[in-house]
Amino acid sequence: MSTVAPSSTVAQTNSLVAKLWNYCNVLRDNGLSTIEYVEQLSYLLFLKMADELTADPFAREAASPIIPSDLGWQSLASKRGEELEAHYRQVLTKLGKHPNSTLGTVFAKAQNRITEPALLEKLVVELIGKTDWVLEGTDLKGDAYEGLLAKGAEDTKTGAGQYFTPRPLIDAMVKVMRPRPDDTITDPACGTAGFLIAAHSYLREHHLKALSREQRLALGQGSIWGNELVPGTARLAAMNMLLHGIGEPGGASLITTGDALAEPPSRRASLILANPPFGKKSAITVVGTDGKTDREDVTYDRSDFRATTTNKQLNFLQHIMSLLEMDGRAAVVVPDNVLYEGGPGEKIRRRLLQEFDLHTILRLPTGIFYAGGVKANVLFFDKKPPRADDIPNTSEVWVYDFRTGMHFTLKQHPLRLADLAKFIEAYQPDNRSARKETEDGRFKRFTYKELIDREKINLDISWLRDPALDDAESMLAPEIIAQEIVEDLQAALVEFEAITEALGGEVKPDVASEEVIAEA
Repeated sequence: MSTVAPSSTVAQTNSLVAKLWNYCNVLRDNGLSTIEYVEQLSYLLFLKMADELTADPFAREAASPIIPSDLGWQSLASKRGEELEAHYRQVLTKLGKHPNSTLGTVFAKAQNRITEPALLEKLVVELIGKTDWVLEGTDLKGDAYEGLLAKGAEDTKTGAGQYFTPRPLIDAMVKVMRPRPDDTITDPACGTAGFLIAAHSYLREHHLKALSREQRLALGQGSIWGNELVPGTARLAAMNMLLHGIGEPGGASLITTGDALAEPPSRRASLILANPPFGKKSAITVVGTDGKTDREDVTYDRSDFRATTTNKQLNFLQHIMSLLEMDGRAAVVVPDNVLYEGGPGEKIRRRLLQEFDLHTILRLPTGIFYAGGVKANVLFFDKKPPRADDIPNTSEVWVYDFRTGMHFTLKQHPLRLADLAKFIEAYQPDNRSARKETEDGRFKRFTYKELIDREKINLDISWLRDPALDDAESMLAPEIIAQEIVEDLQAALVEFEAITEALGGEVKPDVASEEVIAEA
């Protein structure tokens, strides 16, 4: 009996994934990108799940339907052809007018992009209509949907990859942060909600049996939440969370939509997992407590920001500092410039070392993000109360160099969780005081004094030499060398773009590097 269930589940999962991909290919032939297909799938899945919950008295406590009957799934399922398409357009238009709800997040500015009525009918009747989406296991549904998001991220023409953080990196960050049942967990730039879903999955795997009913309900109804700037991506995040068992179709939205930097946080979290936007500067005016104003187009009046800058990555780091509650923990992906940029950057790093315990930096390799030109790191830090005599909260920082000599590509040699196993082991999540420098030299300890004495408090630290430079026999394959050259050029373009904007110049759209945003 123990062998039948797993094979049955695997077969069921493979069958569903195959069906999803089959329809994706059909719609791509009709002109839809993978992400546009996932968007249309999200609308229909939501309607079908809401219908199943309304019909099942044991699935939800509320008696009233989530969606009015004249706009619900049955109203679609009863129609065919052009009548179905016309009604579908009407449904999408009307359901987007529900602010602050999951319903409103999923259907905000929704449009029908399936121009062939016959294809829409096949999607409604055959793919969505013949599956019980609420009764299916959340892992099955969620994994299939997330697989579509990952595939869509590979489509460079749509730029969807900018919202997607590699899942192995997410899983490694969650494994060392170890979410707890009493945590409040957020991501202020959540993309397709990858960090939030991974944290929820970790809690289910490690703590579910020990949780009370109230704690289990809290996991799906408010203790985990996110924010996303782009409404279309927020829609994918909300649907991704629903399919993973987080939130309710008829409940309040766990994904807020808007600019996270626009105002100070109204709610704080004990655990923040994030990969905020990389790329060019925001068009903003920032007013900080230092009395300076850095002017562009949109005003941010953030009295909680200690340094004034229009550098979006530095501002997200300041925002996360404010968003974190006392004794809270954060793991944040940042580009290299956050570690070495002078002026406001130096001021922010000084504050990070003084007021927070910045205990770990993970230097990431190139070739792992869907958008090129990304040289990034993960900062791991805790928020601590001030110490007597102005003693800094950071006493030492451990840096793990996972960049030097590491070469990944998205297709031929993608990053795997196993590649980060040595980092996870060296991190010592159970007892950081037991850390030791590793024999391969990748994990190195630096004291507060060593860091504070560095010019501009530069935390972009490297000490290893790439073995490929010393050993002719270990020369990299030509395609990897070419890829790294491209990534270096893309990174240089990002830097030149920032310099041009800082000098008041205009970056032409056809040469501007795309903004690199990660989270799913």
